Amino acid sequence: MDIAAILTARFPDALWGESNNDYATLVWDESNADPKPTKAKLEKMWPQVQYENELAAVKAARHARYVAETDPLFYKAQRDEDGVTLDDWKAAVAQIKAELPKPTPPEA
Repeated sequence: MDIAAILTARFPDALWGESNNDYATLVWDESNADPKPTKAKLEKMWPQVQYENELAAVKAARHARYVAETDPLFYKAQRDEDGVTLDDWKAAVAQIKAELPKPTPPEA
């Protein structure tokens, strides 16, 4: 469990501090609107936060590859250039999706 990742995702406006990912060191500012979450609550939130972070990383990696690899193919296919077809572009997109699969969502 990554305490900082959970607090950043679920309590974005909260002021807090912690050391070494140790709940025992979590200091929760009294000005926060929400009460200090329990360790059990953070543990319950972790699978969804982890999934969201992994999904964001996959989306960013895919986007970078689309820009670098598939966008040029798409534009070449649109201009009927170098014998590139939309099928070539679709195949390249499918390859990137296969190489960078989305993570499995946590069980509800």
